[in-house]
Amino acid sequence: MKSKRPVIRLRSREGRRVKAGAPWVFSNELALDAAAKALPPGSAIELAAEDGAPIGAGYFNSKSLIAVRLLGAPQTAFDTPFFVERLKRALAVREAFFAEPYYRLVHAEGDRLPGVVIDRFGDTVVVQITTAGMERFSDELLAALDDVIAPACVILRNDTPARALESLDSYVRAAKGQAPAPLIVQENGVRYLADPVAGQKSGWYYDQRDNRRFVASLARGKRVLDAYCYSGGFSVLAAFEGAATVTGLDSSAPALKLAEAAAHENGRGAMCSFRKADIVEELERLAGSGERFDIVVADPPPFAPSRKDIEAGARAYRKLARLAAALVAPGGTLMLASCSYNMGAERFALECAAGLVRAGRTARLIRQAGAGTDHPVHPMLPETAYLKSLTYAVD
Repeated sequence: MKSKRPVIRLRSREGRRVKAGAPWVFSNELALDAAAKALPPGSAIELAAEDGAPIGAGYFNSKSLIAVRLLGAPQTAFDTPFFVERLKRALAVREAFFAEPYYRLVHAEGDRLPGVVIDRFGDTVVVQITTAGMERFSDELLAALDDVIAPACVILRNDTPARALESLDSYVRAAKGQAPAPLIVQENGVRYLADPVAGQKSGWYYDQRDNRRFVASLARGKRVLDAYCYSGGFSVLAAFEGAATVTGLDSSAPALKLAEAAAHENGRGAMCSFRKADIVEELERLAGSGERFDIVVADPPPFAPSRKDIEAGARAYRKLARLAAALVAPGGTLMLASCSYNMGAERFALECAAGLVRAGRTARLIRQAGAGTDHPVHPMLPETAYLKSLTYAVD
């Protein structure tokens, strides 16, 4: 049956990426008439080439730079069975890697559900919807979620700034059940605590799971500094794996309380010290006082949240690399990370290398990594490979 959805066409000689399989179309690639511009944000549409040949089905927002996000083939019905199929496929990918239900269940475009992130914490899931199109399909999505994993609690963390770009309001509420406080997170054999209502993002960052495990594998008997420790992801696991001492720094007092609680939860409170600080100022103070650590981890919030911030972000990463490198003991290890998708991997590596040189240190890059397997990358959308991690052996 032919869809009654409006048809949006590409402009002549535009849409090279979407024709090759990418799920995004930018507004300047579209031939928009008055009727198209009047469509409510998030309207379901059919996308066609300039000659009318069908390309796919998705949703449209004339107010967004990414005006069309594709969900499926032409004429696809965006009903509950559609979302059930997508969620089952996402679940199968996770269950192949994780024995316990603690992971990112849906990673937006990487799972062919643009505008949706779902983090799973046992019987609780945290759903974040960032686009007007997925907001319109939220009832079908939540019904499908209930069908596939039947969570006891569903929390909508729809308070990300990205929603403002889609003309969406900001809210946090439980769509099902009651939010536990705090939330238990099981990862790498450690029990952490998270706040799914007031914490950053969903309350936890699963993307660094593999990087935490790698750093912890080097930590036995070592002095560890975890800058931007948040709720103790790197810190507590390093202590659990036998670090001699762990110092965690963050500017968020609530996050630090969770980190301290997690350290005690795992019987490692005695060797962990967490303190609130401006990270740059504290790194400078530690260096000035002659402090040195065998392992230094610096995993900051995004320094380049938009394209206009790239140069300022590059300078910030260079400075952080310089400050962190100065604190590494000879023969120690330095891990630097960036979650800014606008900061490309090559540029990030160059700025980190420059920071090392400015610190007067020589080093060997021993590991480059991104997010874990529960953060799949769309093969035609390199922008979804946002996380970058560089680990150095420092002389």
